[in-house]
Amino acid sequence: MTVYEVIAQLPAAEIVRARSKAMAMLDAVLSPEWEFRYYSYDRQWAPAEELASMKDGSGNDYVIVFSEPGVYAQATSHESPISAYRVSPPAPWPGLFDSLPQTLRPFAQEAAFLDPNGVQRATVCLWREVTDSEWKCGNVQVPNEDEEDTDGAEWLFGLLLEGSAEAYLEFAEDYHEVVPALDAVQHVYDLRPLTQEVVSALNPAVRLEDLADDITQIGYPV
Repeated sequence: MTVYEVIAQLPAAEIVRARSKAMAMLDAVLSPEWEFRYYSYDRQWAPAEELASMKDGSGNDYVIVFSEPGVYAQATSHESPISAYRVSPPAPWPGLFDSLPQTLRPFAQEAAFLDPNGVQRATVCLWREVTDSEWKCGNVQVPNEDEEDTDGAEWLFGLLLEGSAEAYLEFAEDYHEVVPALDAVQHVYDLRPLTQEVVSALNPAVRLEDLADDITQIGYPV
């Protein structure tokens, strides 16, 4: 599955936003130390812009910007054969950003999304303007490497695509090495207000009041 299959399966922008907030809130409960979190969300990343992000600590990541013109997303699979670092000097894979609309183009040059040398390190780019009825991507010819996920799109956005509490539970067991209560995970996926009972079912070591800053930053319902 490449970016073309991913954009065909990705739900509407507001569903992506809701799932992103849920995943970030769950990670905040399971991993109180921010630097070890996999998923994050900042509803005040910039004026009129919100940012969902993922980082695995091994050079793989994504960012999704929710803005007035629409949604911009880019992701990086650092071992992908279409990585910017396949050549010297590094350069994005042809077609990745070419058809990005002008309304969203500034995000492709956002300093926070570039490497220290100003290179766009993404292997995936997709977007959806507010007037679009579907997600879009550039005319990218992904090489056939006998791999189903050459650009990394499937596994990078996999949890967003699945969008279920059960899928997050599997992720939590693998990454956080815990098995939180499924009904508590579902509670958060439904974006229902947190209670101490729900928080304790996810992580007995965390108190609801400890999450005040995270709840504010994520914009999780209270």
